[in-house]
Amino acid sequence: MTDDGDRPTPGKGLINGLAVTLKTMTRRTTTQQYPDVQPELPPRSRGVIALSEENCTVCMLCARECPDWCIYIDSHKEEVVVPGAARARQRNVLDRFDIDYALCMYCGICVEVCPFDALHWSPEFEYAETDVLSLLHDKDRLGEWMRTVPPPPAHDVLGEPSKEEATAARKAAGPGAATAAKTARPAPVRPGPPRPSDAVPPREQPPERPESAR
Repeated sequence: MTDDGDRPTPGKGLINGLAVTLKTMTRRTTTQQYPDVQPELPPRSRGVIALSEENCTVCMLCARECPDWCIYIDSHKEEVVVPGAARARQRNVLDRFDIDYALCMYCGICVEVCPFDALHWSPEFEYAETDVLSLLHDKDRLGEWMRTVPPPPAHDVLGEPSKEEATAARKAAGPGAATAAKTARPAPVRPGPPRPSDAVPPREQPPERPESAR
C-alpha cells in the first residue's frame, strides 16, 4: 500500500521556479559594464605581483617558500670596493627573476616572506594572454607593474611607532638623548590599607577614681 500523502503536488516545482524568476525580475540589475566601465576593486586586491628590483637581495626566500615553484631566480656575485675597508666586499646581483603566472595560485606567500619589500601586490588583473608561454613574466615586466601598486596606508597616529622609525629617531637624537623610557613618569602609587604595625595605638583613658575619694 502507498500513502497518498507522500506524493508531491503536481506542478509544485514549476511554481517554485517561476516564483524565483518573478522575484529576480523585480530587483535592480547589478551587471557591471566591463570593459567599458572599470570595476572598483578593494584596496587589497590580488592582481599581479610587482617587483622592486633595487630592494631584492637574492635571498631566495620567495623561491623556496613558493608552494608551486613558479619563481625562477639567477644571480652572480661581484666585488664592491669600499673606501677604507681592508678588502673588497661581495654583493649579489640579480640576473633573472621570473614568475610563471600559469602556475601561480596567488597565495601571497612570496610577498609575505620577503624581508626587504621587493614584492608587492598590484590590483592590475588585465594581463591575459593567448599563449600560455607568455604568462612567464621576467624582471623587466614585473618592474613595470610597480607603477600600478597603490601607496601603503597611513600609520595610525595613536599607534606605536615601528621598530625602524624608533631606531631612526634614536640615531637622529644622538647619544644620551632622553628616550620614551627615561622621560616616562612613574605611575602613582595608591595608598593601601594600613598595616597592623603602622596603626596608631589608641589613646589611653585615665583610671577612674573611687567614690570615697570624690
